[in-house]
Amino acid sequence: MFPAFLPGLREALAAPGVAMAATFLAFGAAVREAGLSAGWALLACWGIYGMPGQLVLVQAAATGWAGGIGAAVMGAIAVNARFLPMAVSLAPVLAHGPRGRLLPAVPFIAVTPWAAAMRALPGVERADRLSWFLGFGLTSWIVAGCAALAGFFLAGALGQEARAALLFVNPLYYALLLAADLDRPAPRRAVLCGAAAASLALILPASMALLAAGIVGGTAAFLLGRRRAAG
Repeated sequence: MFPAFLPGLREALAAPGVAMAATFLAFGAAVREAGLSAGWALLACWGIYGMPGQLVLVQAAATGWAGGIGAAVMGAIAVNARFLPMAVSLAPVLAHGPRGRLLPAVPFIAVTPWAAAMRALPGVERADRLSWFLGFGLTSWIVAGCAALAGFFLAGALGQEARAALLFVNPLYYALLLAADLDRPAPRRAVLCGAAAASLALILPASMALLAAGIVGGTAAFLLGRRRAAG
């Protein structure tokens, strides 16, 4: 069942692991700055496994849970709702045999494993895809937790500017992935529509600008793709 586990593990320890470790170093430092414990950092990292949701909880904790814990939890759930379309798009790629066989993959669906899987799995035998994804996902999950703990204990050595820079390593990694695929129609549409929709940030309130740009840009790219396929 696990012939591709080690290749997935090795892939996770390459560039994706470096990008993830840098981001979670910053998260661990932010947890300590908020006055929370190392255990809290690890629990938030492994339990939520989504940086935006984790940052929502850290910010809420740092402000004394203003608005209540329920509001903070709902905010974390909302910003991590992007995992649902990732799971929907990944399931057919991983599908092989009984549907219940995919359940072990569910905790590891996040942006980095999803992006890597969608690029690598078409070249992997279908029977080995779940094994590859589990190798990649479990390794990424462990790297994230270890990096968060390291960031917590190294917080004093990381200034505010350094933490902010580290948080941008992962988005930069995704941008480079998209740039590498610009010769393909779908990524090119996504980049162009996203860049055009980003202008909404100039006219909308900051609290909704990014969400609106993502919805508008993603919807436009999807509809253009449907139109191209129909034509």
